This record gives sequence, C-alpha cells and structure tokens, in this order.
Amino acid sequence: MKHTPFHATQFYFATAPLPCPYLPGRVERRVVTELLGRDVAALHDALSLAGYRRSHGIAYAPACPDCTACVAARIVVDGFTPSRSQRRVWKINAAVQAEETHGNATEEQFALFAAYQNSRHADGAMARMDLLDYRALVEDNPVDTAIMEFRDPDRSLLGTCVVDRLGSGLSAVYSFFDPALARRSLGTYMVLWMVERARALGLPYVYLGFWVAGCAKMSYKASFQPLEGYTPEGWRPLRPGDWGKAPAP
Repeated sequence: MKHTPFHATQFYFATAPLPCPYLPGRVERRVVTELLGRDVAALHDALSLAGYRRSHGIAYAPACPDCTACVAARIVVDGFTPSRSQRRVWKINAAVQAEETHGNATEEQFALFAAYQNSRHADGAMARMDLLDYRALVEDNPVDTAIMEFRDPDRSLLGTCVVDRLGSGLSAVYSFFDPALARRSLGTYMVLWMVERARALGLPYVYLGFWVAGCAKMSYKASFQPLEGYTPEGWRPLRPGDWGKAPAP
C-alpha cells in the first residue's frame, strides 16, 4: 500500500475485491476510513494530501494487489497555463455563469445527472441511481462542500460540480454535464473554472481524483499540466507514461 496511515484513525478494507470500474477484467480493493469528529476538516485535509479521495462520509484510497494504475492527481495552480485547445474551450463558454447553490440537490440537477449517466456510463452502477441516491451523493458529507451549477445566460443548466474546499486547494468530488453539448467540452471547462477559482482564493492545487493508466476516460486529466501524482515518496510530477501500471488480465 503506497498511502500513508494516520495514527488514531481506523482504516479498514471496504469490501472483498470487486470488479474494477476503470479497467475491464480486473478487480479493485479499497482502504477506507470514516470522516468523523471535531477535527474532521483537518483530517480530510491530511488525507487528501496523502492521496485519499472523499465519497459521502468516508475517505478512500486504492489498495489493489499487483496494480498501481490508479494515481491520485492534482493540478499545480501557479504553474498552470492553458493549452491552445483549453483556451478555445474557455472562449466558447465565456458566457457561462457559475453559481454556488445552498448545498441541496435539486430535481433539475438530477435530470441532468441521469441524462449524463445514461449517455456516458450506462453500464455503471451510478446509472441506476434515483433521486434519493443522488441527494445522498451530493449532500451526505461532513466537510466544507459547494455544489456549483454552470448555466447559460438563458438559465439552462449546463453542468454541475461538487467541490470540496481544502486547506491546500479545491477538490473535484464529482461533476457531470449536458451530454448533448459535447462540442463545448464542458468537463474541461469546469476544471479550468476550478483552476481559476483556486488561483483567486490563493490555493495551490486542484485535486482531480485518480488518473488511471490505461483508462481512456481518465486520459483527459493528463492535459492539465503541471500535474502531480501521489507516490510512496510523496507528490511527484505526473506525465503520461511516467508510472502507474496495470497487470495483464
């Protein structure tokens, strides 16, 4: 296991090995801990710095035997300069308005979430979620979290991103967007927005979750350079092909 343990915090394996959601023909196993107590914000910060991710009220990290394909990744805000294609995405979406909600899930958000899941991840477990499941996804958390909505000037909802606010940066917990607007690259736009928001707040990093070697759906993360990945030696520069491996099935 490459992730740092914490004293006075209990860790356990979430389940027996399950089918890997990223690489077909493989299994995954996670080590998890609950986010509890008066110092939950400090615990969440420390775990994020050690390569853990949050889901609901737990933090987790991969602990798969013989596989290091999943690498926690973060953008270095001060060093980031958008590429030509990213500048084009920013320009296309120049009129988009970002609004923070009051932390509550809405039926409008869920309708967009369901359309996104059915278009992009129809074979995944999240495609079977109902409104109550969605509410738990975005509302069930013990830390400082914002639900950001991205709207066109006509007030149509284009995308939503659940963002945790950490001492060291912003963490993208989950995002989704209108699948009918693929040409606008709204997923890229929301990451660019988080980088600019972190810059305005004086925060050094934007945490993107796991970059997964060999997973095409995660490859977009490597375009946000400089990107760092969490290793047994700490955070190190991450470029495609540097490290992370998946065994043959």
